[in-house]
Parts: sequence; structure tokens; C-alpha cells
Amino acid sequence: MRKVTLFSLLLILGMIGSQLLADIAGEAYPQTRLAVQVLTMIGLAFIMIHVGYEFEIDKSNLRQYGWDYAVAMTAAAFPWIFASFYFVFVMLPADTWGLGQAWKESLLAGRFAAPTSAGVLFAMLAAAGLSATWVFKKARILAIFDDVDTILLMIPLKLLMIGAAWQLGVSVVVMVALLWLAWQYLHRWQIPTSWPWVMGYSFAIGVTCELVCISSKAVYTIPIHIEVLLPAFVLGCMLKRPAGSDPHANDNREGCQEGPESGVEQRVSTIVAAAFMMLVGLSMPHIIGKAGEAAVGPAAATVTASQTFPGWWMIGIHVVVLTALINMGKLFPLLCYRREAHWKERLALSVALFPRGEVGAGVLMVSLSLGIGGPIVTVALLCLALNLILTGVFIVAVERLVV
Repeated sequence: MRKVTLFSLLLILGMIGSQLLADIAGEAYPQTRLAVQVLTMIGLAFIMIHVGYEFEIDKSNLRQYGWDYAVAMTAAAFPWIFASFYFVFVMLPADTWGLGQAWKESLLAGRFAAPTSAGVLFAMLAAAGLSATWVFKKARILAIFDDVDTILLMIPLKLLMIGAAWQLGVSVVVMVALLWLAWQYLHRWQIPTSWPWVMGYSFAIGVTCELVCISSKAVYTIPIHIEVLLPAFVLGCMLKRPAGSDPHANDNREGCQEGPESGVEQRVSTIVAAAFMMLVGLSMPHIIGKAGEAAVGPAAATVTASQTFPGWWMIGIHVVVLTALINMGKLFPLLCYRREAHWKERLALSVALFPRGEVGAGVLMVSLSLGIGGPIVTVALLCLALNLILTGVFIVAVERLVV
């Protein structure tokens, strides 16, 4: 519980810091924000490498994984649909309901609600001592699948907004190639897995993904963007486990080595996870002050950005209602896995999927870059923030249901 409390406080502190960062950094704000973004991606890569390291696929029972993907996709679809319909029918005026452009913008912005924050979820569940439970093992599969589903679905959503672009095709080819590598070389690549090496792999993946995005953006209007989550997870899947390793040991996710170094690995894992929590908070877009006004202010180029600001009281009501709706959408796994688990475990699994974070924030940043704005983006950002703040509450609820 102390770790969960600490991680929750770091998230909140990071989110507060994200709103002060522009004023503190001044003219260096773009460079500071880029540094925070890169560090966040390195931390996410570190966590996801270890998640992949523990990941197992029973190739003789692929039908089960097909069902898991269907559950994850549905659990991601309901929050997305609820958010998109809420944006159109509640937050946009009636004369825009029939506009295709309004629906395109709402569908893209609403996708922020779909993906579970895999990095936040795994770090928090491990901190709560739930790594050996059915809930953790199933959440590991569903969270990764719904994040991958979100990344894949962003491609046709971008196509709706900007039209066909070869850069999007490159992203698809890379993702398919990575998934093939994970399948073909599952736990067969024998390279070092101690924390300094994993940190080096994480740094290489995080920096490479950012460099590809930045360099392609400097040349092309539409950048080639590869999410860190997938290559880091695939690398973890490919790493060969050393003899005597125990990938299912409770709270032991760092190389899983038995022996005197295991304590060091766990401490490093805790430090990285704590830093990641702070960085996720710091990565939240600036929504107050001049920078925030620029991000969500009026801009006649899009339907959403041209809407007038309804006032903070109404924004607060929208945030609470929409947060409840999108989390209700994540309850779909409660109806599934009836032969595998008690209803309390299925409910715990559903609640475990509530946390949102880096992938959802990435969706909103893409939305902002395409001109989507106005009250819809403000509400979406605050919903994301509220879900982050409540992460500790969600994990405590999972723990109470499981224990």
C-alpha cells in the first residue's frame, strides 16, 4: 500500500508540475517538454521490456488469445464510443450532428478513452503485490492488446482526417514486423537482462523512436511515428530467460534472476516505476494559463475548436459524467471469463483496466496537432487527469476484490 500511495502522490505532483512547467521553463519550454517526453518514453520502455520478458504464449491454444483480443478490443471500443457520442450529442450543437467533419473529429478525440495505461497499470499492480494473481496475468494480456488495438486504429482515424499518406503505411509495416519477431523468436534471444543492460535497451528504443518522429517531421508534413510501447514489449518477448528464472515471482519483474542481485533489480524497478509516474504526470498537456489557452482555444479550421467555452462549472460536470461513462465501458470483461474466474476477480480485472495514461495522452496530442480543440479537448484532458489521480483508488479496489 505504501508503494501505491507513493506512486499516486508522484502522479499528482507530476500533473501539478505540468501546469507550472511552461512558466518555470520560459523560452526553454519546448526543449524541456521534449526532454520530459523522451524520459517518459525511456521509463515506459523499461517497464514494457520486463512485461514482455514475463509474457508467455501457448502456441497450441491460439483460440484463447483470439478471444482475449476480442475482449480487449471490445473493452476499448465501448469507452471510445461513449466518449465520441458524448462529444457529438452533448457537447456539440444540434446543427453539427449531421456533419461528417464533426464526427471525424469526435471519433479521433474520443479515442483517448480507449487504451489502458499499461506502464502505470503494471507498476501499480506490482507495487500492490498482485503480480502472481490471475487478475495481473490477464490484465497484462488485455492491456497490451487494447493499447496495440488503439495504435492500429489510429491509422484509419488519421486517414479520415488527413487522407492517404505513405508514412502511415510505414507504421503498419513496422508494427506487423515487430509482432512477427515476437512470435517467431519468443524468449530465444540470449543477451544480458540485468538492469543496466535493460536501461540501455530502453534508452536506445526511446531515443530512436523520438528521433525517427522528429527527423521525419522535419522533412515531411506527416511524421513517421512508432510508439515505444510495441518495440519495447517485443524486445522483452524475444529475450531468453536464464536458467532458474521465475517470471511469475511476486513483485519480481526485473530480469527475474534468483540470487543476491534480485533485491537490487527490484529496487531499481521501484525507482524507475516511481520516476515514470512523475514523468507521466509531467507529460500532461498544459491546459491552464496562456499555453493552455493556445492548446484549446478557438480556431475556425475545425468544428470542435470553433465551439465557445461553456465555463469551468460546466466543464467540471462534463468531466465527472464522461469519466463515469468511459469507465463503465471498461466493465465489459466482467461478463467474460466465467469459467476461469469468480465474479469478484472478473470485476477486479475490469477495474484494473480503468487507468489511462501515456497512450491516451498521445492520442490527444495527435488530435491537437490536427487542429481539434475547444471544450472537447479540455474535457478529454481533464478526464485523463482525473483517471490518473484515481489510479491509486482503482488499485486498492482491485486488491480488496482479489485478496
